[in-house]
Amino acid sequence: MNCLLYNIPMGMRRFIIFAFIYVLFVMPCFAIKIGLQTQVHKTFVGASTKAQIIDARTNKPLYEMEKMKGYELKPYHGIIAIKIDGQYRKIKTNQIIIKPEENGFVSVKRKWYRGHFKIINDNNSLTVMNDIPLELYIRGVVPSEMPSRWEHEAHKAQAIAARSYAVANMGKRGKYGYDLKDTPEDQAYGGASVETVQTNSAVTETEGIVLVCQGKIVPAYYSASAGGKTVNASQVWTKDLPFIKSVPSFDDGVKKNGHGVGMSQHGANNLAKRGYNGYQILKYFYANTKFARLKG
Repeated sequence: MNCLLYNIPMGMRRFIIFAFIYVLFVMPCFAIKIGLQTQVHKTFVGASTKAQIIDARTNKPLYEMEKMKGYELKPYHGIIAIKIDGQYRKIKTNQIIIKPEENGFVSVKRKWYRGHFKIINDNNSLTVMNDIPLELYIRGVVPSEMPSRWEHEAHKAQAIAARSYAVANMGKRGKYGYDLKDTPEDQAYGGASVETVQTNSAVTETEGIVLVCQGKIVPAYYSASAGGKTVNASQVWTKDLPFIKSVPSFDDGVKKNGHGVGMSQHGANNLAKRGYNGYQILKYFYANTKFARLKG
């Protein structure tokens, strides 16, 4: 799988992009596992279509969930129990996959999600994770992290930053069995329930594009606002990073909200209002970076 590098320098006084495209490196493109619930005593699930409950260890179908019907799951003596019509039944495994029919959604935490779900009984508590292709995950991140009414070019910048952060942090929460949480501790993720036409378009238009510095995909940190100026990474964490430099954040008048490292989301929206595109916005907030496209 090739990653094509887009070297797109940004001049903040100009709107023209000069693109140089060449092969940078080979990069595998994975689905991503997002933790929705960790070590809970029960959970409630449903599906918009019929859905199979499958033994994750043997891939053997165990039960067929009915369309638009809710089910309670809980840990039970090292395995999982499911409540069906008021009665608990034992599922004789500690790991299950919930797989809806094609184009179906799974409901957890009162939201709809794309992809499959894996539920594990670990030490008599349940961990619920969404196993989903990266691009579909980003669809649920952009409108969770940035209001859907904001500028389209800001949404594009957000999509690339979120994708970069996700790929760079694959396996970050590996001790729980998934990659990232669905909260702002990593990135807010609301699944299909939060998707909009506008934000999905921004994800599609930037499909596979990530930020690269020194040959590596960067964890593109961002926060809501920096209060007038972003900060160097060492002002928040232990050391500086080559792709983070303190710059005016173009969010004057907005109270600082977050760590202030990397892109200011309010600043990105204000720059988009001034006519700058998503790539220019990102090149402004992330120093010494280039763009690469993940291709399967």
